[in-house]
Amino acid sequence: MSNVILVVDDKSSVRQLLGEYLTKQGYKVVTADNGQDALYVARHELPDLILLDIMMPKMDGYQFLRQFRQERRTPIIIITAREEETDAVLGLELGADDYVIKPFRMRELVARIRAVIRRVDNTSTPSELLRVGEITLDQTAHKVSVKEMPVSLTPIEFNLLAILMHSPGQVFTRTQLVEHLLDSGFTGLEQTLNVHIRNLRKKIEIDESIPQYIETVFGVGYRFQRP
Repeated sequence: MSNVILVVDDKSSVRQLLGEYLTKQGYKVVTADNGQDALYVARHELPDLILLDIMMPKMDGYQFLRQFRQERRTPIIIITAREEETDAVLGLELGADDYVIKPFRMRELVARIRAVIRRVDNTSTPSELLRVGEITLDQTAHKVSVKEMPVSLTPIEFNLLAILMHSPGQVFTRTQLVEHLLDSGFTGLEQTLNVHIRNLRKKIEIDESIPQYIETVFGVGYRFQRP
């Protein structure tokens, strides 16, 4: 069965271009021209991945992310203009998985799509339960809980936490973490990794400004420590 991709962009030319190309690549494509309509389409079509523009009428990409992330963990790739690249960082903080800069090559976009979908598929394959302190990570069920309360993570955040929890006390450089994540389809840079670390701390730490679990080793990287 073909993966379903939701293309959200207020420009009809962009929707048509992406729709035609992705259809030729074997995907089923559905579209929306604003965040409000995208919510409706996403709820009914249940896409496997969403390509999301930021600047749109009625409901912009940020508003869509805030609301949609309360409902589903569907992978989202932000499409943004180069001069708006900093906007992509905010998108990552709101739960997006990756971003591409306009103008982009179609082959690059398809590679990103395949990588993100593959990463999501891979998260369900390991069979292992990890417990450190009050954090439990179930790789089989793809669930995380803190103090027995469920925590919702993006696929990148989940994989990142699993890598760190597998080796408590071990210092990982940012380059090492990026390389580990590349195995599961991560295509970001070290700067992007820092954003995901910050998002992860917000979700698992009691006080993200004084992290008990994910410690920054200045000038080196990060390590997961037992509180």
